[in-house]
Amino acid sequence: MSGKLDMTAMYAIHDALRRELAYIAKATASVDDDPQRVLRTAAGWELFKKSLHVHHTTEDDALWPVMRQALATRPDDLALLDAMETEHAAIDSAIEAIDAALLDRETGLERLGELADALATGVGAHLNHEENEALPLIQSAVTEQQWQHFGQVSAARVGPDAARIMPWMLDGASAETIATMLAPLPEPVRMAYQNEWLPAYDALDRWRAGSAA
Repeated sequence: MSGKLDMTAMYAIHDALRRELAYIAKATASVDDDPQRVLRTAAGWELFKKSLHVHHTTEDDALWPVMRQALATRPDDLALLDAMETEHAAIDSAIEAIDAALLDRETGLERLGELADALATGVGAHLNHEENEALPLIQSAVTEQQWQHFGQVSAARVGPDAARIMPWMLDGASAETIATMLAPLPEPVRMAYQNEWLPAYDALDRWRAGSAA
């Protein structure tokens, strides 16, 4: 994570998304429960969608535009940003297809599994593409002030969902990552994380049917 910008949060959300894709695959491949009901009503699916939506829309709205201004004379770099937005749109379509399948009683287990596999492939490829090519470009083109603004917009969009999304994002993260993520927060928020948010998340069986309620 070397560079002028601290990308701890970027890698943390990427790791969390990769982690959840494995749970989605497991849920849609289960023969012991109704995969449609599990995914449709599980807190894990909603947390995944909400976190991914905030991450991608904040990049689209608060990161790529400032980079386009800085890279206006570099067509290859602009093409990379175009690719990021195209990949975001494709992932949105994959999620919409799964949500539609969850409401369609005629959708079979095999079809739902195919859609989940397509989502995992699309998200995984996008995260790798972003880490390998877009993050180095961000380091070279984005100022500290712009990077902080991106983080602020993201935090504002998470809003009241922070109590669930923060421990979700840091589930399985290293002690160093957790410390870095919590350090900038006001003391009352850090206390809430330790004493309220984390215990509530630990008690949440996020991939159990009905846990989204």
